[in-house]
Amino acid sequence: MRNETGPAAGSRNERGQDLETVQLISAAGERLSHPEFDPWVADVTEAQLTGLYEDMVVIRRIDTEATHLQRQGELALWPPLLGQEASQIGSGRALREDDFVFSSYRENGVAYCRGVDLTDIIRVWRGNASSGWDPFEINMATPQVIIGAQTLHATGYAMGIQNDGADSAAIAYFGDGATSQGDVNEAMVFAASFQAPVIFFCQNNHWAISEPVGLQSHVPIANRALGFGIPSLRVDGNDVLAVLAATRIALERARTGGGPTFIEAVTYRMGPHTTADDPSRYRDANELEDWAAKDPIARVAALLQSKGLLTTELQDAVQAKADAVAKEMRAGCINLPDPAPMDVFANVYSTPNSWLDRQRENYSRYLAGFSTASEGGK
Repeated sequence: MRNETGPAAGSRNERGQDLETVQLISAAGERLSHPEFDPWVADVTEAQLTGLYEDMVVIRRIDTEATHLQRQGELALWPPLLGQEASQIGSGRALREDDFVFSSYRENGVAYCRGVDLTDIIRVWRGNASSGWDPFEINMATPQVIIGAQTLHATGYAMGIQNDGADSAAIAYFGDGATSQGDVNEAMVFAASFQAPVIFFCQNNHWAISEPVGLQSHVPIANRALGFGIPSLRVDGNDVLAVLAATRIALERARTGGGPTFIEAVTYRMGPHTTADDPSRYRDANELEDWAAKDPIARVAALLQSKGLLTTELQDAVQAKADAVAKEMRAGCINLPDPAPMDVFANVYSTPNSWLDRQRENYSRYLAGFSTASEGGK
């Protein structure tokens, strides 16, 4: 990774020109050359490329297993990431341990990169807790369900980094639909005004639930950031190397006082918005077929094949790892103990709160009434 401030790769947008969609691995698995992006992934060894492939296979397996768990009644809901593996692994593996992640509910691949316990990933979706993990143990906030709100949290955290004089960065993940939310636009105003070390990482998966991206944005989403004075990058979000390079560029800018960056990773949501959604009601099957040919895992597999690295032994080892991870997550899910009724009041406030205390007392008496009624009926 090279060390310089204000990488040239962001200058196209700063001059007001249309952004190219940068690609380093074609859909067929061919390694493409790009003079501005190549230096940022020049250090990626064959072993590391294989590691990125394994990561994507594993998180797809996690996603598939969680979907099965939901269909079997073990989870109440699940937001699939199928098709977005390269966007999440490419960006997640670019981060340092001291960087802080603010995500939406779909970035379970990033959570895997940060080392989130597998059971903690599905704890909320089973309805056993209101939060999945301690954010400060892994420097990743618990998923935000309110669309776009995490961008404000990331910008505020980044301003704190700036105040502390550290060289870490914050990154906010969100979808194309979130860019129409006021929170995202307000966050970009603050980030640009204070030149905060924050990355706005938009996974443009083409569908904001049932609405196509073209309905809300008649220009590439990355161009929107220009109006806030934030340099942008637009990459093929199904290309793990292009995403890795773009994220490294943005991190370098943040660490060296260059301020925020907006990354648009152009990808596709192959599955439903959540397991409660039926995309066949609004999405053309031909569109799905077209994007299936751009699969992020298949293209890396083809690249590894061309290098003679995709051996049977490697494929077996990767599959075994994915199956082991899925088995661990399933066991963790099924064996989660049911929370006690009074647990609903735990961790609501960090300090004593009289109003919450009164609610706890009232609810306790309410529950006790059932016990009294039962004893009286004996």
